[in-house]
Amino acid sequence: MINEIIYGISKAIDQEFGDGYGIHTESIEQGLEEPCFFILCLNPTNELFLGKKYFRTNQFCIQYFPSTDKTRIECADVLDRLFDCLETITINEDLIMGTRMNGEIVDGVLNFMVNFNLFVYKDADRADEMDTVTVKSDAKG
Repeated sequence: MINEIIYGISKAIDQEFGDGYGIHTESIEQGLEEPCFFILCLNPTNELFLGKKYFRTNQFCIQYFPSTDKTRIECADVLDRLFDCLETITINEDLIMGTRMNGEIVDGVLNFMVNFNLFVYKDADRADEMDTVTVKSDAKG
């Protein structure tokens, strides 16, 4: 599911900013061409909600590397546009809302944080794949 969310984020950014901006999901050793975005999922969680329903929290950091010497102005403009384009993204033809959005400029790079949290249902067929175990216990009382 994380890869589908990354794809949805990439698609939303591409639609907002166009071809003049690179979008990366893997680390780049050398030759980073600016302006560009780097998308990273930070610390996803998966918690049982009810039955086979789980709540997944997916926090993403989208870094923006500006191309001009006026990094604060450029980053502020990009920040405003990210708030808008990541308000909702499309995943498998469903809309997912971005929450807890915030941005910070550190060393000339914009770090934009956003959560895409959702419920998932475990497949009922997976329970059938498990072996059965018989437990015999004698209780003295």
